[in-house]
Amino acid sequence: MKKIDALPYYNEASFTPNWIPNNSNKLIEFHKIPNFELRNQNGEKISQKTLENKIYVADFFFTTCPGICPTMTKNMNLIQEEFKNDDSIILLSHSVTPSIDSISKLKDYALENNIGKNWHLLTGDIKQIYDLGRKSYFVEENLGEPKGIDDFLHTENFILVDENKHIRGIYNGLNRASVAQLIEDIKLLKKES
Repeated sequence: MKKIDALPYYNEASFTPNWIPNNSNKLIEFHKIPNFELRNQNGEKISQKTLENKIYVADFFFTTCPGICPTMTKNMNLIQEEFKNDDSIILLSHSVTPSIDSISKLKDYALENNIGKNWHLLTGDIKQIYDLGRKSYFVEENLGEPKGIDDFLHTENFILVDENKHIRGIYNGLNRASVAQLIEDIKLLKKES
């Protein structure tokens, strides 16, 4: 596990690290996750207001996924377990099939997978979710081919976002070592704030 004392900032899909001091004026104009409004498994509105002064991890999944999603959910559970008593750490799992993943379906999934109070399974407008994934979190490499709403969004990436809505890391949500690094990086971000 690599030991560093600060995390870089990211602002585009190549995930080239930008090493910027956290008190720099450059950060005022630097890429941030924009405002959004989605609903969680309890029907509660989740927005950037919910995330004020929180560090969070975002991913994209769907409840009927037979492939990578069950492993990603297990690995998100490791993060949940590590920070279960820390209300400053939030997990956001965005459904990429919101027409199927209703609030009640997400509630059932939450119960089946021991999802606690600081982990929000999100559903809502598909365009908003896909735009967040592709244009804000940069979770899916398009290999030069622009993707639209009809192109399915499916990615194993976990994204770490700081209290100021800046992306601070990308991790393979299928890889236990990568998830262990993410947990260490969350601890590092907590020291920074």
